Amino acid sequence: MADFRELRIAIIGSGMGGLGTALAFAKKGFKHIDVYETASNLGFVGAGIQLPPNVARVLDQWGCWEEILAEATNVKDTTIRQGSTDVQLAYVSMPDMEEKYGYPHCTGHRSSLAGGLYNGCKKESAVTFHFSTALVGVDSFTAKPTITLKPRDGDEYKVEADVVLAADGIKSVTRTQMLGLLGLESEEEDTGQAAYRIMLKRSEMADDPEMLALLDSDTVVRWIGERRHIIAYAVSNHEIYNLSTAHPDSNFAGATNATYTTKGSKAAMLDVFSTFCPLVHRMLNLVPDGEVCEWKLRVHKALLTWVHGSVALVGDACHPTLPHLSQGAAMAIEDGAVLAECVSRIPAGKLSDPEAISKALKVYELLRKPYTSKLVDLASFSGRTLHLGEGKAKEERDRQFSENGKTGSVPDKWASPDVQKMIYSHDCVKEAVERFEELFASVETSSPL
Repeated sequence: MADFRELRIAIIGSGMGGLGTALAFAKKGFKHIDVYETASNLGFVGAGIQLPPNVARVLDQWGCWEEILAEATNVKDTTIRQGSTDVQLAYVSMPDMEEKYGYPHCTGHRSSLAGGLYNGCKKESAVTFHFSTALVGVDSFTAKPTITLKPRDGDEYKVEADVVLAADGIKSVTRTQMLGLLGLESEEEDTGQAAYRIMLKRSEMADDPEMLALLDSDTVVRWIGERRHIIAYAVSNHEIYNLSTAHPDSNFAGATNATYTTKGSKAAMLDVFSTFCPLVHRMLNLVPDGEVCEWKLRVHKALLTWVHGSVALVGDACHPTLPHLSQGAAMAIEDGAVLAECVSRIPAGKLSDPEAISKALKVYELLRKPYTSKLVDLASFSGRTLHLGEGKAKEERDRQFSENGKTGSVPDKWASPDVQKMIYSHDCVKEAVERFEELFASVETSSPL
């Protein structure tokens, strides 16, 4: 095989990582890209999501950013407030994101991001979606990997590919199998935290001037308290106000099944934030009974490897993160961009060599693992800092908040100018282009696959 575009790419999962990976490979010219998804369709459900400059850069390269931007809110500032009093602890102005990083920092609805990626994929004849099709398992990881799939209303069948990319999430079947084959355990971790995701419509907020002011603003608001906080912002052309929480995982504590979501109790939700200010109470009270959904926030212990043979993990399958840095979806999409760049750069004479494919996938890991690990750690750190109770540590945190980022650092790392610079200026594709040859040469052919 002399043309990388003829490689057969199989992608497991069509979340943000799967969609981004499919579109990335299509844009690089790959001709045979198959995406396998358990759900019957994408559904486009979910709540708000942040669209920082680093992911906007990738989306723009793929030609789908303008469609997503059309419904997004261009964030101009953020305020961190004491949850119990609504008193402002810090204010960080963000008016020059586009000037600094080439793209604005936006907030949007998950359906806009997923829809933009999906629409991009549908324009590419190389991408074929197989919905209602679950991964049973990976039969072989090396040489030409083979997977077994099960349609919802059909018999199991096998597919052979040149590369298998598993974007199958925190509960990744592929990861569990890969680690087991390598004699390692797949160790998911409870974080002790859960989240409510709430979407309030303009019509529901119309009679409350204070709420409308929030909805009509370009401000991200964070209300913080001991062991809990709420982050909120406008989405969908300021027609929906999105609230996402983090709080103690008391309702899931006794759960024994594998589900990470549950129908929650409105009374329990109100009790969790009972010490917060009247404005927060008024918003939470707008949530209809029976429509409270709670998510269990889980992560995974750091993996020794993301790659085995011609199979690689993507996004939450290898680096799930807490949401406090708002980089989960961005990291998964960037993974896809880097994977496509690396696989397309395999030397032409080695395209039929599974060892060369594995080396290219290891380059992806070498590029992404240190970076994503740093962001996962920062998200955990930020959560711990936001949730401090009374004491000297909280006093020092609030003192740092009062400086409003003038030192270049803010305890809420999402709002911290130094962290923003590190993340938003990072061009993952440029890095892959510049470092591929060096890293490809450094991967030992005899190292464990």
